[in-house]
Amino acid sequence: MEDGVLKEGFLVKRGHIVHNWKARWFILRQNTLLYYKFEGGRKVTPPKGRILLDGCTITCPCLEYENRPLLIKLKTQTSTEYFLEACSREERDAWAFEITGAIHAGQPGKVQQLHLLKNSFKLPPHISLHRIVDKMRDSSCGIRPSPNMEQGSTYKKTFIGSSLVDWLLSNGFAASRLEAVTLASVLMEENFLRPVGTRSMGAIRSGDLSEQFLDDSTALYTFAESCKKKISPKEEISLSTMELSGTVVKQGYLAKQGHKRKNWKVRRFVLRKDPAFLHYYDPSKEENRPVGGFSLRGSLVSALEDNGVPTGVKGNVQGNLFKVITKDDIHYYIQASSKAERSEWIEAIKKLT
Repeated sequence: MEDGVLKEGFLVKRGHIVHNWKARWFILRQNTLLYYKFEGGRKVTPPKGRILLDGCTITCPCLEYENRPLLIKLKTQTSTEYFLEACSREERDAWAFEITGAIHAGQPGKVQQLHLLKNSFKLPPHISLHRIVDKMRDSSCGIRPSPNMEQGSTYKKTFIGSSLVDWLLSNGFAASRLEAVTLASVLMEENFLRPVGTRSMGAIRSGDLSEQFLDDSTALYTFAESCKKKISPKEEISLSTMELSGTVVKQGYLAKQGHKRKNWKVRRFVLRKDPAFLHYYDPSKEENRPVGGFSLRGSLVSALEDNGVPTGVKGNVQGNLFKVITKDDIHYYIQASSKAERSEWIEAIKKLT
């Protein structure tokens, strides 16, 4: 990273005039967040826009868009709102942490507070568990159960552990993720919520109270009395369930060269194991369905040299390229944001080939 850069990488940004979602390359500096268009395999200079961080307020988790649970909202001093979406909860929280640090750079006390988790969780006296659950079930501001998949089975009317933690935080029922997890565990103890599927059931058997509830995007939960049967195979989404049933090992935004038009597009890549597949999603679209993917069994992955443009690659690319060749000899050219990110992806993929 160049001097003065605190963090850089892809985020998906909501457009100002037309509310469409586009991947942009973001660079965080001490007082500004710059964003660039990404075309032809590299960021287009000068920046497309800049967000002045002085006096900005940050909302994370931001739950204003139901289909985009990984948003950060920034509101500038002049009340302009920016919505930025990350590819995973870890990445969202890392950006939020760095941006908050940059906003409060002049006030070291604030940054200190960020590091301190309030461990002593007590439910405020005026709030009952019933009240929380009523609000959770509220059709306008509650948490909406929907069909979710785990290891190949689809469960009706469930929600994801980390989404519930986000919801409890954004509604002010908890002051930190740790508190929200404790509160969710209490809701389970008191039979307001119940775990669904192997991941969350397993946590109950092994964890103590503070760890029974998983702040996790693969653990499923439901309201206790709506114990719905699994969706029958007829209702199953046609996309091969088996392909998407593996455990998520890694996910992130990467740029991929198209097969026909050879143009570069930013995609959210999700790497799963058992079975080993690499799927990619279009982050500008609402629906959470892959636009492509392939089995990693028998495939080859390798880094491409950064000097000169390798054969098969079009456009004036930034570098950090790697290539995956499937066992049917289809070549995928992919570009990471940094050398470190490229080696992480190559290592993770190699383990599964």
